Amino acid sequence: MLSERESLSEKGSDPLETSRFHWFLGRAGEGQTPFRIGSERFRSAVSLFLLLLFPCGMQAGEWAIPAAGNAYRTQPAPGSDGFRRGGGLAWGDPTAVYSLFFRVDRPATLHLALVAGVAEGRSTIVARAADQEFAIPIEGPAAARHEIGAIQIADPGYVRVDLQGKERSGSMYAEVRELVVRSEDPALVVDYVKNNEGNMFYWGRRGPSVHLSYQVPQDSSLRYGYTELMVPEGQDPIGSYFMANGFAEGYFGIQVNSAQERRILFSVWSPFQTDNPREIPEDQRVLALARGPDVRIGEFGNEGSGGQSFLVYPWKAGTTYQFLTEVAPDGKGNTIYTSWFAEQGDNEPWRLVASFRRPKTETWLRGFHSFLESFSPEYGYLERRVLYQNVWVRDTDQQWHECIKGRLSVDATGGGRHRLDFDGGVEGGVFFLSNCGFFAHSGQPGTVFQRASATPPAIDFDRLPRQ
Repeated sequence: MLSERESLSEKGSDPLETSRFHWFLGRAGEGQTPFRIGSERFRSAVSLFLLLLFPCGMQAGEWAIPAAGNAYRTQPAPGSDGFRRGGGLAWGDPTAVYSLFFRVDRPATLHLALVAGVAEGRSTIVARAADQEFAIPIEGPAAARHEIGAIQIADPGYVRVDLQGKERSGSMYAEVRELVVRSEDPALVVDYVKNNEGNMFYWGRRGPSVHLSYQVPQDSSLRYGYTELMVPEGQDPIGSYFMANGFAEGYFGIQVNSAQERRILFSVWSPFQTDNPREIPEDQRVLALARGPDVRIGEFGNEGSGGQSFLVYPWKAGTTYQFLTEVAPDGKGNTIYTSWFAEQGDNEPWRLVASFRRPKTETWLRGFHSFLESFSPEYGYLERRVLYQNVWVRDTDQQWHECIKGRLSVDATGGGRHRLDFDGGVEGGVFFLSNCGFFAHSGQPGTVFQRASATPPAIDFDRLPRQ
């Protein structure tokens, strides 16, 4: 299946248009001298045909947008119901709304169609887009093209098409395979998740991960990284990971695991490269040295492997939290990683999350950064946002250095233009990151931002809990 279909003049493979071309030549030649390739009459006929098919030299663009990588259940709540293993979208719940998203780079008139079928009976589904509503009758089990209608898009950005069942005589309203978008503008660019190469239907529905890499002194050995993080209210959907202190060998932040559970998460990768923690040799395993009260210790995999710790903790949007991470070699060929967590303005002291020993590693803090991630495909259409209000590093001579510059980057989902709803920079004098939500503006990877200066943290390092 072609994800971005080229014009017929380029492909020359559409049997319907080929038959129309032969019919045109045949009708034009009735009762006249037969056409000869290269003759003046032949060239005139071809020119007239192309002018009728593509007025003023314009060639229509057509894009087949797979439901598998670009659709979400948005009503009555996010979920995975309706998504078929084979890539189709099939449902029988009249309250369910499934939304497909794609992005256009300019205002445009778009002609929409669905590639869909229904296993039994007849049905009608409703499509809503650009403040218009269309009823589409579906009949027959084979996936066939069903025209929806034309919509006007006034601004560049993401377009949302909602599908909902209206009537059905069978158990399902339809099985939708693709949303087809056509435009007469030959310069229009349409972005979406085009195929499942590299499991991109999964990664694309999760959404792009976006990062800020901080500028730190290059002539000092750095021992501590410190970040103040706040998630604005309403920007904390399920499946969000707001990472505060990232370093070359791990990460430390907060996440939303469900409607009832939130966590503080601190992990360190093993030096052994694998996605299966069971494959890690004993001498390359990350060892937990200490943990705070109620902290759970385990292993993680799938995105590298190593040691993981988490504390179930009801952190709140709109509240600022402090994150402190220490990275220090032990002089025996290993490095010790320790992280602490506190609520800003809270009377309680810093609380220990965990301390890990990473073997075959001798390093101080390096690669200091923050990132924002969506880890749930079902919630990948909801926007999330995080503010980094005060970021510092501390060297081995006990001197603080402020991180006022950050460089924006994005993962392969954004870099490959599968999803362009990511952004980052400075807002109100502090760093921010945002992703998902299919918002119109897209950040520019490689851009360096500078935030306002702030006050270094006041930490009594001698009183930090270590056991």
